[in-house]
Amino acid sequence: MAEEGEAAPPVVLFGYDASTFTLKVRLALRIKQIPYTFITVPSMKPRPLLKDTFGLTYRKIPVLAIGKEVYCDTSIIIEALEHFFPESEGYQTLYPTATDGRDYRPMIRGFASYWTDRPLFRVTTGLIPSSVWRTRFGEDRAELIGHKLDPEKLEKKVPENLSRLDMQLSILEPLFANEDTPWIFSASSPSLADISVFYQLSWGSDIAAGRMINNLTGGDTSDTETVGATSVFNAKRYPALFTWYTTFQRYIENLPSTETKDPDFSEILEQIKQSPSLGKKSLLLPTPRSSHAELDAKTGLKEGTVVTVAPDDTGRADPTIGTLVIMSPEEAVIKPQPLDKAAEVDVRIHFPRLGFTVRPVDKAML
Repeated sequence: MAEEGEAAPPVVLFGYDASTFTLKVRLALRIKQIPYTFITVPSMKPRPLLKDTFGLTYRKIPVLAIGKEVYCDTSIIIEALEHFFPESEGYQTLYPTATDGRDYRPMIRGFASYWTDRPLFRVTTGLIPSSVWRTRFGEDRAELIGHKLDPEKLEKKVPENLSRLDMQLSILEPLFANEDTPWIFSASSPSLADISVFYQLSWGSDIAAGRMINNLTGGDTSDTETVGATSVFNAKRYPALFTWYTTFQRYIENLPSTETKDPDFSEILEQIKQSPSLGKKSLLLPTPRSSHAELDAKTGLKEGTVVTVAPDDTGRADPTIGTLVIMSPEEAVIKPQPLDKAAEVDVRIHFPRLGFTVRPVDKAML
């Protein structure tokens, strides 16, 4: 990403310890052995650090900055890490070839986006103790989702969600019967697929037992140590899956940590400010085809148009507004709209198009 003779731009991950998707990116950074800085932000709104630094109003976590390029949503964060820190430069790939020589990258991306990040995530969040929903965090997430959350009803649904977790694990178990390699899709080393299953099961196990709920709620409830999901996720019921889980866990533990946690942010901010800006031709991550100009024109998505970008599931009430800089079939890059207070850094914000809506802004909204 840096030109010869230039210092590499800092890699900065904004998240919090109890965030499931933050864990996903931390695992990717550790496997790839990318040095990075972790900056803790609150689990709930407001997050003034992100707003003041980047002019970013996007409310989901994590957010990753590579110099002055800011990436929102783990699906594009992973692709950015793989692109800017490639195997050819000594970093481990998140898409290793299978033992039969095949490249399963598209399948692995779909596996992560359409299974573990969505239906499996919905199951594990259903195991969150009801004490969490009685805090400010519960109010914040009700606003994110768009409807009220009833702690009593959610508590009664935990057995049902444990049963749903059991269904998910039953589907996964045969995936680990391969004797040639311990990794998913017969990969030669851990891939994004392994990360995606592990982070959900690790986080789900912790959260179901009441571990990390103090961090999750910003201190509004205390951690506990209950049986959690152990009646479903254990070595006796799913031996192949559990063996893989402990193998992956040991693999991660044996890797050196590349994280620097919560240093003086003013120093990190200065490094970001000093980072070179990417040229327009380098802004987009590689895709097989360029953006479909005819369709983009019909939907009003021309460069220079003021657009609104929002997830297509939760968080739609908090769109990000900015000027469209460039697009591909998979990525939209915008320059954020100026807020009441000028941002500390002039950045571009990158969103995946999959799972997000990008639309021209009605002038009445401006």
